[in-house]
Amino acid sequence: MSTPFQIIHHGGGSGVTGSCHRLQIAPDRALLIDCGIFQGQDAEQLDSLAQHQVRFSVEDVLALVVTHVHIDHIGRLPYLVAAGYKGPILCSVPSARLLPLVIEDALRVGFTHDRALIERFLAEVQERLVALDYKTWHTLLDDDRHCIRIKLQRAGHILGSAYVEVDTLDKAAGQRQRTVFSGDLGAPSHRCCRRRKHRTAPTCWCWKPPTATASMRTGDSAAAA
Repeated sequence: MSTPFQIIHHGGGSGVTGSCHRLQIAPDRALLIDCGIFQGQDAEQLDSLAQHQVRFSVEDVLALVVTHVHIDHIGRLPYLVAAGYKGPILCSVPSARLLPLVIEDALRVGFTHDRALIERFLAEVQERLVALDYKTWHTLLDDDRHCIRIKLQRAGHILGSAYVEVDTLDKAAGQRQRTVFSGDLGAPSHRCCRRRKHRTAPTCWCWKPPTATASMRTGDSAAAA
């Protein structure tokens, strides 16, 4: 019997930084959307890095999908790897170029000045990066249980920013689920986002075609019908 999907917030659910959202597709399969650090009022202790440690399970995470490379969306990547995450890092083509630069700066400021350690970590990140074109479906998994596809759309926030469409087919149940994680959205008129029609800024939309619709804004906790 299939288990209904869940959206679990490991950050960004009750604040505006530390964005990290889990789409639990099955008990042993999940996607992670962003993994950022907490800043400002969202930080428990401004002089402590303890709150950034990843305490949630990563063994079932199939992939990390990055909406954009601001530090409150990718800053916990070193902690995620330290917690044992071994999967790919999916992002847009521009973000794949920018992410190593931002992470290198974060490592120097918050972790270590040891050049060898930094280079080793950056090399590992580079190996895991999977750059995706906009508006193109990428098949992450297709086996006897699920078909999971990812598509990035321009978000108009910063260079390389995207909102993420996740299309999941549960083959046993014959059910298809479409989930959208917005990340941060820019103005609809922005040159990086000319064709985007959405004018609100939810953390994620979820719908089960064709009948059920739900939405969640940052700090809200609506559930899919």
